[in-house]
Amino acid sequence: MNDNTLKRTMKLRHLVIFGIAFLTPMIAYTIYGVIATASHGVESGAICFAVIAMLFTALSYGHMAKAYPTAGSTYTYTRKAINSKLGVIAGWIVLLGYVFFPMAIWLIGASYLSAAVPAVPSWVWLVGFIVITSAINFFGAEVGSKINFVLVGIQVGIIIAFLAFTIKALTEGMGEGTLASFSPFYNPDIDFSYTVAGAAAACYCFLGFDALTTFTEDAVEPTKNIPRAIILTMLICGAIFLVVTYFTHLVHPSFEYANPDNAAYDIARQVAPTVFGAIFLVGTIVGQFAAGLSAQASGARLLYAMGRDGVMPKKFFGTLNQKTKTPANAIFLIGAVALLAIFLDVTKATAYINFGGFVAFFFVNLSVIAQYYVKKKERSLKGTILYLIFPILGALLCLYLLVHLDRFAIVLGCAWTVAGIIYLLILTKGFKQEPPELGIDD
Repeated sequence: MNDNTLKRTMKLRHLVIFGIAFLTPMIAYTIYGVIATASHGVESGAICFAVIAMLFTALSYGHMAKAYPTAGSTYTYTRKAINSKLGVIAGWIVLLGYVFFPMAIWLIGASYLSAAVPAVPSWVWLVGFIVITSAINFFGAEVGSKINFVLVGIQVGIIIAFLAFTIKALTEGMGEGTLASFSPFYNPDIDFSYTVAGAAAACYCFLGFDALTTFTEDAVEPTKNIPRAIILTMLICGAIFLVVTYFTHLVHPSFEYANPDNAAYDIARQVAPTVFGAIFLVGTIVGQFAAGLSAQASGARLLYAMGRDGVMPKKFFGTLNQKTKTPANAIFLIGAVALLAIFLDVTKATAYINFGGFVAFFFVNLSVIAQYYVKKKERSLKGTILYLIFPILGALLCLYLLVHLDRFAIVLGCAWTVAGIIYLLILTKGFKQEPPELGIDD
């Protein structure tokens, strides 16, 4: 038996729970005001558009997970299907998002707790998040999945309660005063460009579903369960986001808020008893903790895959803890890097994440075309649709979203990309050598 192999313990239900935890059901409320403002009140229509856009890329991840059932995700898919050097660059860019994602999640959670309990400094909450999450991930994905099951359950319970209060308020005449309306999906007085803008904002709710592919070597029957888990995660979260935006719009049809970031919290205080505000805060914190747990675990597995190949320092990143069979060094490094958040704000910590996410999606769509349509010559009508048309649509949508990121994110992302190219130049002695590689069968 290979002592440097991840332990296969995650079944389909574990994978789906991890995926839902990463996307965070409560984020539908956290980002509701942003979506409402961007879409000019067509929130549910924007969610539908975002789900369709993301499903193209989700299908591409499923195809590549079948072709290469290893832990490297975008990095592995690009280097195997297209080019090894390009794969290293893709992995380098994606790595930025994976490492910064937990930092941003924990920083947001710490800021909420600090606001609720001002007497306790924000850095204390931040360190608490890091230590507890790192300890759980050290003991393995199976332990993390069980804890995430509870955390996701808490979030779903709070969402159901919020919906119940919202429906009660509607029946009493608040907002539109009806449970059936088409206005959250379409408004003839609102230009469709606003719906697209809202969809671009709503896509942030779905960033992270690709992290499931980093658990390929933890999964039971990965070629079957990883693609299923990706699609199920997208559809379940999409349905939750759709229901949430639909009823929240009905109870508060206006898309103008003093502070869009706190829109859902303000609505909760209008439709629910005062004590629910505290419960809503608990749900937000639980969501951040669950997302951080999944984000750190997936980021560590990407570092492990790159270390095992020798692209990153192999002695440090390419080994597993022999007792827990987890990439402990990578887990603790991500925790240590997150301590930098003590000196950062949320804007700076999250600037890179979306850049890395959309680049990852773009490369995976191209990988499907290269792997199936070009190499395997899957060019029947079905093959052309699945392995050419759908990936092209997915890639174009990713580029569209990428160029609409704020300038700060694009500049920082490009700077990181240049650093990756320089690193690759050194690694391959001026592109004269191929990057090191473990081999798919090892």
